[in-house]
Amino acid sequence: MPATLPIKDIVSGLFTSIGTAVRYWFHYTLVAFAWLGVVPLTACRIYRCLFTGSVSSLLTLPLDMLSTENLMSDCLQGCFVVTCSLCAFISLVWLREQIVHGGGPQWLEQQNNQDEPAPAAPANNAPPPAAAPPPPEDEDGMGLDNGDAGDIFDDTDEEGDNNEGDGEGDDPNNGAQDDVNWNAIEWDRAAEELTWERMLGLDGSLVFLEHVFWVVSLNTLFILVFAFCPYHVGHFASAAVKIDDYLVASQFEGLLTTMIGYLILATALVFCHTMASFLDFQRAKRVLGICYVVVKVSLLVVLEIGVFPLVCGWWLDICSLAMFDATLKDRETSFRAAPGTAMFLHWLVGMVYVFYFASFILLLREVVRPGVLWFLRNLNDPDFNPVQEMIHLPIHRHARRFLLSVVVFGTTVLLMLYIPIQVIKWAFPTFLPYHVMLSSDAPVSELSLELLLLQVVLPALLEQGHTRHWLKSMVRVWTVGTAWILNLRSYLLGDVPVEDVEGVLIRGEDNVQPGNNPAPAGANNIDLQDGGLHAAHQAILQQAGPIGFQPYKRPRWFAFRLVLLVFLMCETLAFTSFVGLTLPVGLGRAMMSVWMGEAKVHELYTAACGLYTLWLVCRILSVMFAWVPQGWTTVGRKVSEWSMMAIKTIVLAVLLLGVVPLLLGLLFELVVVVPLRVPLDQSPLFFPWQDWALGVLHAKIICAMAMMGPQWWLKRAMEQVYQDGIRNMNLHLVVFDLALPVITCLLFCLCIPYLVAVGVVPHLGLGADVEVQVLRRIYPSLLVLVLVSGLFTFQARQFKRLYEHIKNDKYLVGQRLVNYDKNKRSRESTPQQRVVH
Repeated sequence: MPATLPIKDIVSGLFTSIGTAVRYWFHYTLVAFAWLGVVPLTACRIYRCLFTGSVSSLLTLPLDMLSTENLMSDCLQGCFVVTCSLCAFISLVWLREQIVHGGGPQWLEQQNNQDEPAPAAPANNAPPPAAAPPPPEDEDGMGLDNGDAGDIFDDTDEEGDNNEGDGEGDDPNNGAQDDVNWNAIEWDRAAEELTWERMLGLDGSLVFLEHVFWVVSLNTLFILVFAFCPYHVGHFASAAVKIDDYLVASQFEGLLTTMIGYLILATALVFCHTMASFLDFQRAKRVLGICYVVVKVSLLVVLEIGVFPLVCGWWLDICSLAMFDATLKDRETSFRAAPGTAMFLHWLVGMVYVFYFASFILLLREVVRPGVLWFLRNLNDPDFNPVQEMIHLPIHRHARRFLLSVVVFGTTVLLMLYIPIQVIKWAFPTFLPYHVMLSSDAPVSELSLELLLLQVVLPALLEQGHTRHWLKSMVRVWTVGTAWILNLRSYLLGDVPVEDVEGVLIRGEDNVQPGNNPAPAGANNIDLQDGGLHAAHQAILQQAGPIGFQPYKRPRWFAFRLVLLVFLMCETLAFTSFVGLTLPVGLGRAMMSVWMGEAKVHELYTAACGLYTLWLVCRILSVMFAWVPQGWTTVGRKVSEWSMMAIKTIVLAVLLLGVVPLLLGLLFELVVVVPLRVPLDQSPLFFPWQDWALGVLHAKIICAMAMMGPQWWLKRAMEQVYQDGIRNMNLHLVVFDLALPVITCLLFCLCIPYLVAVGVVPHLGLGADVEVQVLRRIYPSLLVLVLVSGLFTFQARQFKRLYEHIKNDKYLVGQRLVNYDKNKRSRESTPQQRVVH
């Protein structure tokens, strides 16, 4: 092998690599063009053509596919359409799995059981048949007493349960023969062969073009079935009842019309299913029933996830109008200006409210007696499956739950927002409205500080502040006090023996609520192997009483005590909300006015300042209550330890949370903000507070990228600091291994260009204009120089690797790795060598 390669070999290897790169570039460009261009563009223009409502659009569809107008917007809209179609397909597959494994509704499965052939009559000389054994569900405790003794369920396959309706009842083995012929292993093997790389075309083959064709075809089919047909059904119905003008005025005419179409289709499916049952069309009845279940679950999902949070968000906004000095006219104006944005923001606020309400209910379940909150669904229950409930429970049950949820959530909003706001306006007339501004005259918007509080301050307060533990303790104290006042400790907490309490003993079987059917004898002993998951879900849905019920003693005047309990709960909610709306903001305003005077500050900052102050006071008090029983010597030792840790934390905060973000934000402004926003004939103004806020966000992003990247000195130092924590902090490591290198690098990037522009350029005699231009452009120029240098360094390393690759391909014929053993090699007569020529 020569020491250096000839130029000819280098050039030929270089051109070969370039050809390979170009070939891969063309292939991946074709893949990107197909999946990111053809598929979404076709979906968008087919969707637009179908909903235009004219025959000419259908005739000009091939020409519209080749049009180059509005390519970017059409591609973005097409991506949204493809995403909706994909989500619909995945949801259908998942819903099918739920129906297959959990079973369909009771009426659907009952019809399948009735279609089974009756047993043959016994012979004349045969002995009388023995008593028929109970159905499999009854053996497992799955029989349901719903007023019909024949309600049993079967887990038969969809394809083999309607043989009589097709004239195949003479051969009962046909369905079994089909099951034998179907080989699940082949399907699994086909699924294993089709990988994401092969399907998307990332393996270098052109098989993905067939997949593109099928995606476009299926997407068109989904648009026709799930969008076009329901929309036009709803459009014709709304035009018939003359409500189309109201739909247009709502700004969401398409969505509402489609929902009306789905409602009409669900009603039509119910009617057709009834007619099929009357005419004894077994397969049609089965298909129509499953279609109705799909439409029903889809509408319920839209109602639960879309409509309910939206209603909660609008109700929250309406009840809090006085808090921001707004009116309904202002909300109407903003809605008409941007209806989509307004609806999304209210939906998002409603989802956050529902999430925190559910989180509080979960915390409340940890305090009260099991069975108190029987009317609220337990999200932590392993048997809770909302999709199975949507499949099995009838519509009137869902409507009742929805109305109950609206009443509960709406009443809670009234108690925690509207009533406290009215009390605040009466007690403190000048306290409201809150000062909330979304823009500022500063170069960087105050949204940066809001992002800082939302991304850094509030998460730290929630995660490290023991907030959940304190909230649970407060709920426990309130529950104990209320139970003592109303003599409901056995009912609310259940932590006292029922023998020690006067009253009537209430057990689980005595607490069957209206609408809950009594459970059979074996409903709690579910055998999934015999009855199947379907029967298990049916038993869980129909079993009586709350899960995990605990007996309690019911005192005298129990109903009156419950009314007082509800009244005290409402009063507590209103008072707590009143304190939460006034105390943190008032305390924060008082603290902000010390150094900012009469200037108006965003209430997000005042609330955060007040919350942190209250948290600090509560934390100090809780720590002191924990230390005082241990003696003053222990208190003194703990105070000295925490003082030393506080000093270390202050030093760490000043360096890593003060100096580093400030330098990083100032560097970002000099490199990006000033060259883009400040002309050369104007002087830039720097705001250290804004620079620090931006620097904190950038530092958080850089830390996340460094922790996800490869091993280098910054990642190792950050991992060591994270592992040590605050209690075991090594201040020497933090200062000399992390803070000083980062600060030195940032100071070098800030000072060297400034020294060159101010100390060197003026001595060259280039003029004042050139000096100003150099001072303004030297920071981005040096950034470009660093990037170009890094690019050249990377390309040099790549060329070196390419050089070694060409040399090995040209001259290295074969190589063999041999374990080196000194003693063994001395004993061997002929050592193994690498073959090279």
